[in-house]
Amino acid sequence: MEYGQSGYTESHIFSVAPMLDWTDRHCRYFHSLLTQRALLYTEMVTTGAILYGDKQRFLAMNRIKNPVAFQLGGSDSGDLARCAQLIEEVGYDEVNLNVGCPSDRVQNGRFGACLMAEPDLVAECVSSMLQGISIPVTVKSRIGIDEQDSYEELSHFISTVASAGCHTFIIHARKAWLKGLSPKQNREVPPLQYEVVYQIKKDFPKLNIVLNGGVTSLKSSSEILRQVDGVMVGREVYHNPYILAEIDTHYYSSSTPIKTREEVIMELIPYIKQYLLEGGRLHSVTRHILGLFHGVQGARMWRRILSEKGSKKGADETIVLDALKHVNPIY
Repeated sequence: MEYGQSGYTESHIFSVAPMLDWTDRHCRYFHSLLTQRALLYTEMVTTGAILYGDKQRFLAMNRIKNPVAFQLGGSDSGDLARCAQLIEEVGYDEVNLNVGCPSDRVQNGRFGACLMAEPDLVAECVSSMLQGISIPVTVKSRIGIDEQDSYEELSHFISTVASAGCHTFIIHARKAWLKGLSPKQNREVPPLQYEVVYQIKKDFPKLNIVLNGGVTSLKSSSEILRQVDGVMVGREVYHNPYILAEIDTHYYSSSTPIKTREEVIMELIPYIKQYLLEGGRLHSVTRHILGLFHGVQGARMWRRILSEKGSKKGADETIVLDALKHVNPIY
């Protein structure tokens, strides 16, 4: 495929979606033990949290081999530019602007999906960020909002923002209703319209177009990749993370042997021990690994032990090792 001046990188072939309260640095480290090539994302962080809150906490990252994109929420071009510079300094590989979240809290802050109604402002924000950094700025959006859901309006949004220097668009293939639906309902009620995203790729062949929404398997991902440049998977990865174990060989032609689930846990133990020595709590890490044995005999006991014992004060890595004994080793 010819990508022209799209700024395409192979990391966008498969990415794990930014998920609020889920894709923190512990989650990303765990995912990095399963795949070293997939693009990982932070949770969305607002410009205000970075500029006026605990910078170290919100910008914290582990040194892993995967490329990592930092997702920002905001609409003030100056604030976004300052945050983008801090993000690059820390070592992230990409800044992603959230133009897809439909929650009331996000709308009240004038960022997220409501910005799809203001393509010129989004373009200004992208341009401002790009002037101060050398890493890419990407945009994650919906296919439309409320009554502004025609293909012409989406196409205008894409062309306007692309003209400011954004070459990668991650598009959730559902529209968002800003009023009347909760964020959860907005992930389920509006119908998926993959054909809209496919048409965007046809009309903007030099842009890197990544599809998000409703992807639950490598088979469906492969079918989508015949039409667009990349696929982003969210909740399916979080609840069944072992699907990441095949990503490097399936999409990146890696010859590295696929790890067993037990091998992943044994590699995670030193990380847990170090985090506990720093004053952390076991549950902060283990809440992300509950689904590792999805579909395996003993998975329920695995989840139960980690959930009940892992959240207690003083819990340590021995809880994880004990839970591991209850899982059928044939996996």
